[in-house]
Amino acid sequence: MSFFSALHTSASGLTAQRLRMDVISQNVANVSTTRTAGGGPYKRKTVIFQEIKDQSPFAKVLDDFLNRGRQGKGVRVQKVVEDQFPGPKVYDPSHPDADAEGYVTMPNVNIVEEMVNMISASRSYEANVTAINNTKAMIAKTLEIGR
Repeated sequence: MSFFSALHTSASGLTAQRLRMDVISQNVANVSTTRTAGGGPYKRKTVIFQEIKDQSPFAKVLDDFLNRGRQGKGVRVQKVVEDQFPGPKVYDPSHPDADAEGYVTMPNVNIVEEMVNMISASRSYEANVTAINNTKAMIAKTLEIGR
């Protein structure tokens, strides 16, 4: 693995985890949103990651020759999906979104789960930053050899 591919892999992790944090923040911000533009309560969103493997034929042959194809190329966000699990119903007949029986369907966002996901995304982001900093230090030490 070259230094640049290590940097590229870590950078793709930073980008993916930043988007994951954005989606988690959106979920937390909408924890009480009972009415959306599409109608109904807000639906929790999750991020699906995918390993980066797609390459042009030339890049694949070159990579196989140089690196023996042993490592991935990083990660990317495949898609952001809505959680279809129904949210809880709360009895509040005075709420404008209450049904005929007085129940309001709340978003399916669990604030505790979102906070755990936020900590996980933050730690993953920090790990990628550490990997980048270590790679930079290795590059600097390699350049010192020639002095």
